[in-house]
Amino acid sequence: MTRQFSRGSENFSRRDVLRGMGALGAAATGASVATGGAEAVGSSAVYQYYHTDWNQVESDLSTIADQGYDTVQVPPAQYSRLDRSHQEGVTDPPLGYQPIDLKNFNSVFGTESEYKAMVDEAHAQGLDVVADAVINHMAAADDFRGAEPVYYSDLPYFSEADFHAKDCIDYSDPDSVENDWLTCELKDLKQESSYVRGQLYDYVEKYADMGVDGIRWDAVKHVPEWFFSDYANQWADDLGLWTVGECLQGSVDYCQGYADTGMSVTDYPLYYTMKDDAFNENGDLRALDGAGLVDQSPFQSLTFVSNHDSGPPQYEKLAYAYILTYEGYPRVYSNRIGISDDDIRNLLWIRNNLAGDTAYQRHADQNLYAFERYNNLLVGLNRSTSWQSTTVYTSWANTTLNDYSGNAGDVTTDGNGYVDISVPPTGWVCYAPY
Repeated sequence: MTRQFSRGSENFSRRDVLRGMGALGAAATGASVATGGAEAVGSSAVYQYYHTDWNQVESDLSTIADQGYDTVQVPPAQYSRLDRSHQEGVTDPPLGYQPIDLKNFNSVFGTESEYKAMVDEAHAQGLDVVADAVINHMAAADDFRGAEPVYYSDLPYFSEADFHAKDCIDYSDPDSVENDWLTCELKDLKQESSYVRGQLYDYVEKYADMGVDGIRWDAVKHVPEWFFSDYANQWADDLGLWTVGECLQGSVDYCQGYADTGMSVTDYPLYYTMKDDAFNENGDLRALDGAGLVDQSPFQSLTFVSNHDSGPPQYEKLAYAYILTYEGYPRVYSNRIGISDDDIRNLLWIRNNLAGDTAYQRHADQNLYAFERYNNLLVGLNRSTSWQSTTVYTSWANTTLNDYSGNAGDVTTDGNGYVDISVPPTGWVCYAPY
């Protein structure tokens, strides 16, 4: 069963465990929250905000904690180009991702003092805060919806010499991906410059001074791996921060390369499998077998169903039922899922109380997928529009199992550990002993 850390414990908190763990996470310190289990750096789940003011986040935090999350991810805090007057949709364009001043935390989302108050309230609620750090580039000088262009002279800590020469990215050339200008307009920083690294260190240190617990590195595939292994992740470790890199790439090996620098990584390979191959009306749940970074490096996989760049699978809730009960560290996107969603609340309870230990596949066909978190939880997922049934092996013999999702009735395993389960249309079951 999952070990629970009490919020506000005087002697021991999950935040104490996470500080300094870096990408090795619980595996490195023996601090996995489940007995013998494989958990990522967090023990529950992240709630991701996007384009949300700090005061609004702060007002939501008690509900987020009560829902069962253990972390919130918030947008970049630094002063940046573009504001809400330039918006033509919730995520168009992304605000906070065209930095002008990395050391000024008065932004479109609120003031520096409001940011600090939000972080402090998160900690009071037993929640960690993941800060979004933009370390690849600075703001553009293009003509965009009436926004003022940003020239080198407008940047308080950088000059033209601190950037690579302007060139559009050629995605067939790895060096170009890492060193040329994103969108052909965003000024690409020279991470090879000791001066630039010094400014980026100050940026990360300011986040640490604000009290955040983790850093999400934006657009890591556009920055050389050596910058993270030799510098950025070491800074974070020294400052007591854990790190996760946004690696927007569908190759497990590519993502593993960045994970090997000392961070967790957003599991885009799993996301693409869920969206394109598994959780849709023409999908095949056998695609989940071995899919994603999570099945190779679960301690370093941040799993997700959607975000501000990438929409969800057709069967969105079914995908959440998967990542919230599987290994890895799952993240829920606020612009798709409200903070008081009943299905997610139930799945978070199941995750926090039942979903420990290593995952083993128990059944896989086009419509039905079942896995067991060994000796803790049996999960069944049904992609089809009709009930699906099967017989699966479990680690329990002669044991009555309750469906904690509330979607089906009790079942009882036989003397050899086998049990018949039935799963509702485009739904799930979550079985464990009473």
